[in-house]
Amino acid sequence: MLRLLSPLHFVAGLALPPRCPGCGAVTGEDHRFCAACWGSLRFLAPPWCAGCHVPFDHDMGDDARCAACSADPPRHDGVLAAVAYGDVARTVALRLKYGGRIAFAETVARQMARLLPDGADLLLPVPLHRWRLWSRGFNQAALIAAAMARSSGIAHDPVALVRRRATPVLRGLGAKARKRAVKGVFGVAHPDRVKGRTVALIDDIYTSGATTDACTAALLRAGAASVTILCWARVLDEGASD
Repeated sequence: MLRLLSPLHFVAGLALPPRCPGCGAVTGEDHRFCAACWGSLRFLAPPWCAGCHVPFDHDMGDDARCAACSADPPRHDGVLAAVAYGDVARTVALRLKYGGRIAFAETVARQMARLLPDGADLLLPVPLHRWRLWSRGFNQAALIAAAMARSSGIAHDPVALVRRRATPVLRGLGAKARKRAVKGVFGVAHPDRVKGRTVALIDDIYTSGATTDACTAALLRAGAASVTILCWARVLDEGASD
């Protein structure tokens, strides 16, 4: 059977060659970026804040914290983002979320895999409200979580964490307004599935943290042992996000 399929795969590869997720240039393999797009991505790694993992310009020590975490320590165990938000990261996220390029969930999951926290035993996507899910047809965070679960063997649950009501678009709102908008929005439909678990909360883009903070609070109330945020791209300059 495989011998019969091989010629078909060859022909399909000629007709639909792998393309760069960032610019569409032909590449050697699926999920590979071209050299130009790859070079423009800023991969995030230490040195960074011990509390939220925002990157530092220079090493300040393993326990150093940014001003925000010193003033108000987060309840989560850090934000781990594969790359900084920029032109290529934005393009990939938008093509996944609004362009229907659901295969890009696998693309970003591969880059996020290196950051999976030690001991994580449950992957949970940031949920969409049912009306948003109905209109879009999928939750991009759930697709990413499923891809990571397949490659890592870690359990994932797309329905344990729920969004109880729709929220306005947070873009353009100040920090306090964002917190008010998501207050009480998230809940845990199945507390028994998260109690005592070390959770990696999956999302595509991390901007202000209002949404993931609200998710974290709900998970900790339900008995999760800890929550770490894991995402594709992190906005380091909120003025650059759109």
